[in-house]
Amino acid sequence: MNSLPEARPTLDDLNIEPGLPTVVSPRPGVSISLEEAAAPLRTIIDSTLERSGGLRFTGFEVASIEAFQRFAASCGDPLIGYEFASTPRSQVEGAVYTSTEYPPHRSIPLHNEQSYTREWPLRIWFHCALAARSGGATPIADSRAVYRALDPALVDRFAKRELLYVRNFGQGLDLPWQNAFGSDDPAVVERICATRGIEYEWRNGDDEELLLRTRERCQAVARHPRTGEMVWFNQANLFHLSTLDEDMQEALVDAVGLENVPRNVYYGDGEPIEAEALAEIRGVLDEQRIVFPWMTGDVLMLDNMLTAHARDPFEGPRKVVVAMAQSYSKRTDTR
Repeated sequence: MNSLPEARPTLDDLNIEPGLPTVVSPRPGVSISLEEAAAPLRTIIDSTLERSGGLRFTGFEVASIEAFQRFAASCGDPLIGYEFASTPRSQVEGAVYTSTEYPPHRSIPLHNEQSYTREWPLRIWFHCALAARSGGATPIADSRAVYRALDPALVDRFAKRELLYVRNFGQGLDLPWQNAFGSDDPAVVERICATRGIEYEWRNGDDEELLLRTRERCQAVARHPRTGEMVWFNQANLFHLSTLDEDMQEALVDAVGLENVPRNVYYGDGEPIEAEALAEIRGVLDEQRIVFPWMTGDVLMLDNMLTAHARDPFEGPRKVVVAMAQSYSKRTDTR
C-alpha cells in the first residue's frame, strides 16, 4: 500500500513577527527545513521585504552551505559574484562567500554593500553556519530612517556634492589589485575601470611592485528603484581615514603619505569632508542600530538599499557566509 505524500509546508505552518527584521519561524512543534519552506517563504519575501527592509529566518533546518545557496538561488534571481571587492573574502561554495575577514576583536561599521561604487546588489543574504561563543552580531539599520534622521542641510550638501572614493591597492596594507579585480592583467583592470567609470593610475612601489590607485565619484544618497524611497547610501563613515584610531592614522600617514593610504573618501570635488559632518553621520548610525543575537542556522535576508549591516566583535569560532543577487546600476536602469 502506497503511503500518502507528506503535505508541503504552508503559511499556516509559520510564525511571522513584523518589524526590522521581520522574524519568520516554524510554529511550535513544526520541524521543517528552509528548503522545504521555500514556497511560502517566497510569498512572505515578496510581500514584506521591500516594506520592512529585512527578514530573519530562524528555527529552520539548514543542512549545509549548499542548502543555504540553493535557498538563496530559489528566491527568483541568479546569485552574483563579489566583484570590485573592498575587503578580504574567500569563496566558500559557488556564489557563496565568507563575510568580511577582519580581526574578531574589531567592529565593522554600518554600511550598505558596495555603496562605495556605482553598481551594487539589491539583495543580500547572511547565513550563520556557526554562532560565536560571545558577540559577533550583525547589527542592521533602516537606511530610510538614517536619511530622515540626519540634518537635512547635511543630506542636501552630500547629495549635491557626492563622494570621491580613493583607493590604493596592495603595499602590504590592503587588498592587492589582483584580488579586487579578479585578474593579474593590468589591461583587464583598465577595461573594468573604463566600463565602470573609475579613474585609475599605475605607479611603481619602492620594491618595483606595480601599484594601483583608483578614484571613483559616487552617490551619497539614492532612490530605491522600486519603492521610490530616498536612502542614505554610501560608505563615507567607513572609508574615511578617521574611522581608524589616531595612532593608526598617524602610523599609516608616516609610512606611505596621506595620498597613498589604502582608502579614503572626499567630497566629489576632492575637498575634505568636515569632521563635524562625519561625527553626525556616525552618531545617527549608532542611534539607528538594531541588534539581535545570531542562532546557528539563522538566515538574514536584506534589501541592500533599504537596510545597512555591520559586524560586532566576537570571541570563539564564528562562521557567517554571504550571498548576493540582483546587480543594479543607475547607469543601466531603463525603468
